Amino acid sequence: MAFLFGPVCALAQEETKFPLEKFYVDRKKSMRSLFKNFRFGVGLGYGNTYFSHSLNGFGIYQVPGQSPEIFKGSSPPALRYNNWVNSVGMDSTVINPGATIVSPGAKLGFKGNALNIPLKLTLHYEYKRYRIGGGYSWEFMSIGTLHPTNQAGKISDFQPSGATGFMKKYFGLLGVSFARLDNYLFTADANIGGFKPGANFNSGAISKGLYFNLGVVAEREMSEYLRLFVRPSFDFKSYSINLPENGGSIKHNINAFYLNFGFTYTIPELPRCFNKDCAVQINHAHGNKEYRSRVHPIYKKQNPGYGENNPLIRYKGKNKRKLNPY
Repeated sequence: MAFLFGPVCALAQEETKFPLEKFYVDRKKSMRSLFKNFRFGVGLGYGNTYFSHSLNGFGIYQVPGQSPEIFKGSSPPALRYNNWVNSVGMDSTVINPGATIVSPGAKLGFKGNALNIPLKLTLHYEYKRYRIGGGYSWEFMSIGTLHPTNQAGKISDFQPSGATGFMKKYFGLLGVSFARLDNYLFTADANIGGFKPGANFNSGAISKGLYFNLGVVAEREMSEYLRLFVRPSFDFKSYSINLPENGGSIKHNINAFYLNFGFTYTIPELPRCFNKDCAVQINHAHGNKEYRSRVHPIYKKQNPGYGENNPLIRYKGKNKRKLNPY
């Protein structure tokens, strides 16, 4: 019997060999998988720009009831400047004997605020905790009244002409995620790039450099595709305006605080199931192609390995503190 048992067992194994290739097929990868780690974002927000500049080497000429003007030298010459913020203006009228004259060296300057409303577009690549990408920002800016930093009793406030316009920014993006709390992800990031003031600025008279923006992004993961975010940040930037007729230049600091909010979205790795009657909630295959669920909304977080649209037990009552209420 032992002699017969061995050959019979071997024969049975050969005859019942399971042809798995008949039941499992190689699932083709979609080109969409190349973009699964890319995210694009759209955001609006509010900004407050802190305008400030020093008038070292300049004096101020103030006619009662008019905007102040600045001049170079110890006494007001025939040529003075009446707009030195965004578009240089010159005045060569006769000196008014009733004007107030403040000589240089009195730590003169002006400061004030500007309102910013930015529309921001970004695209970045995520690898583990790290992000790299770039973006473009187009923002409305309205310069408010500037107030003298010294001699306020003698010098009146100053409102630049052409105070409203649009500013453009283009930048590179670097970030690293440092904390997670349930569905909330926190990332520190930096935007580094250039900026271009609008037509209300005299571009031919302005010299500018790079700007730096540092912020923290708080994201709420609505699903594996969609995130909502809030991003407080701070801008560091400045420009210099060159005065004609050898008037020198004045450096303006325009640092700003921003609060942006919006969403980021990534293209799903799998196409949506083509079958309109398919109610499968998980990632699944038809033939040799894999699809994501038709009933899985992009605004609802769902594990692609099992259905969560209609859980039997919800995170309510005594179950809300449980890691897994099932």
